[in-house]
Amino acid sequence: MELKIGTILLLEPTYTDRVERFRCKVVEGHDGVIYIDYPINIATKKTAFLMDGAQFRVTFNTESKDSYAFNTEVLGRKSGNIPMIMLAWPSEEELIKIQRREYVRVETPVDIAVESNNQYHQFIADDISAGGVLLNLRSKVPFADGDTVKLTIVLPFINGDIHYVQTDAYVVRIFERDGRTLASVQFTDTDDIDKQYIVRFCFERQLQIRKKEMNEVL
Repeated sequence: MELKIGTILLLEPTYTDRVERFRCKVVEGHDGVIYIDYPINIATKKTAFLMDGAQFRVTFNTESKDSYAFNTEVLGRKSGNIPMIMLAWPSEEELIKIQRREYVRVETPVDIAVESNNQYHQFIADDISAGGVLLNLRSKVPFADGDTVKLTIVLPFINGDIHYVQTDAYVVRIFERDGRTLASVQFTDTDDIDKQYIVRFCFERQLQIRKKEMNEVL
């Protein structure tokens, strides 16, 4: 896939505790590099000066309204009629198509501790998104449909970092599927920073799954 000149990109820092989003436009691209104009901070409306080596998650829409995302880093700058910033363009296997839903749900095991009625239970989630999880219940639990619980979610990242997300949640329903008992749980009080960590975790896992699938084909 080639990015057309004029494509709007949204940039989000991947290794920071600050929630920021930047908007920029593709000016040119070749040899594995895309050149953008200086991005604008969406919240402050001010021009952002990105440091060399800074890492971002980029999302964009194609003319056919498909949405894609990829990880990139700032490679440098290029002077000209329009001052430009150089970003690394990913390989095909590193370009992820985003599902048409509010939050991307990824099927991957995640360790989660649930607090309910002053009791703590450890579970492994079948899948996760920035909006909720699907818990695999291997034993009886002290909560039921409609209950409010507290979750501690363990997010291990590719670079070795581990982030713990704590959030209130709502048990949507407990049901049986394929001989297993599952609980659909919706997050209700996740702060923006933790939500950004979950989105980043889901994207990394998507990328790992994509690479594995492509290697199996080869």
